[in-house]
Amino acid sequence: MPPKHRSQSWTQLKQAGNERFKTGQYGEATDLYSQAIRELSKAGKKSPEDLSILYSNRAASYLKDGNCAECVNDCNMSLSLVPFNVKSLLRRAAAHEALERYRQAYVDYKTALQVDCNITAAHDGTNRMTKALTEADGLSWREKLPPIPNVPLAVREKLTKPTSPQQNGMAKTHTPAPMDQDLKRSQALKEEGNTLVKNGEHKKAIEKYSQSLKLNPAEITTFTNRALCYLSIKQYREAVRDCDEALMIDSCNVKALYRRAQAHKGLKNFKACVDDLNSLLKVEPKNSAALKLQEEVEKKK
Repeated sequence: MPPKHRSQSWTQLKQAGNERFKTGQYGEATDLYSQAIRELSKAGKKSPEDLSILYSNRAASYLKDGNCAECVNDCNMSLSLVPFNVKSLLRRAAAHEALERYRQAYVDYKTALQVDCNITAAHDGTNRMTKALTEADGLSWREKLPPIPNVPLAVREKLTKPTSPQQNGMAKTHTPAPMDQDLKRSQALKEEGNTLVKNGEHKKAIEKYSQSLKLNPAEITTFTNRALCYLSIKQYREAVRDCDEALMIDSCNVKALYRRAQAHKGLKNFKACVDDLNSLLKVEPKNSAALKLQEEVEKKK
């Protein structure tokens, strides 16, 4: 249990929690977020948005620790303060999925897609839930779903903002949503990076992906693609950072978990490597690449 930080403000406690989260110290992060929630709740001027972010951050820590029930509770609190917050929807969806509450998970993934139809994690989650529910309930599975909330247009416009490195854990900013031309340019730069990767030009690809992320810092696959490039040139710490960014958006992203595991292996941090592989195998138990890497790393421990 980390020491109490009574002399610190809620913002300092939140930042300390973010740092613990980034280094995988999820229990300590949870404690620090709890202290920050208490401090902010005692403050004279409470900000629902700030409090919502703190609950969502603590939910992410609970999810990482496998405490899915508490993750759901904190996401509920976060969403009561800021309805339709995408990160809270995705984290609650992931927790419901882990608890095999596939109908609730499906509803949350679909709600997140109403806010932003370009969220890869929500598309992937919806596909997984569709498959699971079809297997469980047959072709009439949609009839058993809870109602899917309708996200008002005004809410969609307000909430559709890019996820910057600060927002990823978690700082509150007011960055405007990327314009259509920025998104198109970002996609074009990403595709240029993909072509460079195919040609083995990883350093040049990193430059393209970095330019792409400046225009659209919410694209998970750009982070995981750049992480692959960093792995190729043995810049393992940079690969870990990119995977961290991707996993803050989608905590169950298989590519991010696998590539971070590879980076941890390169850094000889075998425990962190195995932890990531275990998380990956909860999502895809038969992932052959993960199973093979797990076997290799277990021999080195």
